[in-house]
Amino acid sequence: MTTSASGLRRARFVLLAAALALPGCGTVNNLLSPVFGGGPPAGAPGFVRGFLGGVATEDPAAALVARNVLASGGTATDAAVAAGFALAVTLPSRAGLGGGGACLSFDPAKGATEAVLFLPGSRAAIPAGADRPAAVPLLARGLFGLYTRNPGRPFEELMAPAEQLARFGTEVSRGLATDLAAVSGPLFADPGARAIFARPDGQPKGAGEMMVQPELAGTLGQLRIAGVGDLHQGTLARRLEVASRTAGGNLTLEELRAGLPNLVAPIELPARNGDRLAFLPPPADGGLAAAATFAALQGGANLNDAARRGFAAAAAWRQGGGDARAILAASLPAAEPGPVGASTGLVVFDRSGNAVSCAFTVNNLFGTGRMAPSFGFLMAPAPNIGQVRPPLLSAALAYNPNIKSFRLAAAASGQEAAPAGVAGPVALQLLRSAAPRDAIEGGSPEPARTQLAVCPNYLPGYPDRCSIVTDPRGAGVALGAIDQ
Repeated sequence: MTTSASGLRRARFVLLAAALALPGCGTVNNLLSPVFGGGPPAGAPGFVRGFLGGVATEDPAAALVARNVLASGGTATDAAVAAGFALAVTLPSRAGLGGGGACLSFDPAKGATEAVLFLPGSRAAIPAGADRPAAVPLLARGLFGLYTRNPGRPFEELMAPAEQLARFGTEVSRGLATDLAAVSGPLFADPGARAIFARPDGQPKGAGEMMVQPELAGTLGQLRIAGVGDLHQGTLARRLEVASRTAGGNLTLEELRAGLPNLVAPIELPARNGDRLAFLPPPADGGLAAAATFAALQGGANLNDAARRGFAAAAAWRQGGGDARAILAASLPAAEPGPVGASTGLVVFDRSGNAVSCAFTVNNLFGTGRMAPSFGFLMAPAPNIGQVRPPLLSAALAYNPNIKSFRLAAAASGQEAAPAGVAGPVALQLLRSAAPRDAIEGGSPEPARTQLAVCPNYLPGYPDRCSIVTDPRGAGVALGAIDQ
């Protein structure tokens, strides 16, 4: 990172220690200290002094994992990978090994943004005998695909915090407690889910109560040792084929073997000052909806009309596929959203200007509601079979290709509101220079929950101007640099 001497003298950095008061943070930090602690001690190899970057997620434990990776000298990619695995443990209602996601990655050395897509895999037809057809799980392979874009720390090291959280336990966060309260009735019909998420009296666990997942820890440990491919073409794959039949998902070894992440070009739109704004491309069609919403806002539409334009773009792609840019340019009839699945968002950037923005999902809240026996994770329902409609995964990342610098990253959950939850705050920040928190509060409609990172004078260059914010209406946490 290159800054002037005066810029360094002006820089002031702060960790949001107050955010650690959220349920579970103290316990989680103690559990993680043997793995990452707060980073290496002063003077030790890998010790990072001063500015680390920032991370915002909808789960405090996952944010702590990512922050500690940054403190250990890891890249934003490393931190996103570690947080993604942690979310599979701490927020299994919305992320898990049985599901997947999609990420945008900016590397200042390349001066470009890439999209890594690993959505829970679709099925050609309903398998015979399957009462809850499962999607092909892609989170682990997808996170490894993301890792290859800009690694800094060993991959197995990045998996260790999630394994520790599962093995030794973590406190139920406010977000997970809310999700459990919403669907505990049907969820607890599955004995595996009930054993993890219910109290002895059969009621759902509340915020602050301990949750231990030994079978999930065993699965994560096997993946850490044998590699993520073991879940697709090794011992774990053969076991999962059998276990999925028990859970009514009926996955086959051939489908597991064929499940791969994809590296594709994002949808990009021009912004001010030569900036480029990248969105997730289809089949992560929430990115297409967010791009259409942003374009409408850029043209002067109000947020409601712009959001309907976004729904129309996503609906057009779901009906017939096609080229995303042609859909953006087309005149489309107004559309209203239907019910879509749940997701969760993550943004992270590091001191060198690398940045990642992700959305993760198990399609429905808690997936199919059934654990894969002996694996410890919930299976995701196969998309577009029966009543299952995949979520509108929404994330964006702004950068300047001329100076190869990061400007902004956003991700949002909130079912049908997720695309507007990205486009609204991004538009307010990029077009009107609104402060990050004001951009969320003024541009993110209910029930969206937005994670937003902003470096208005770019990074590398001016770290003292960077901010990272989590949606104040949600249960997440942001850790990193803020304006003073």
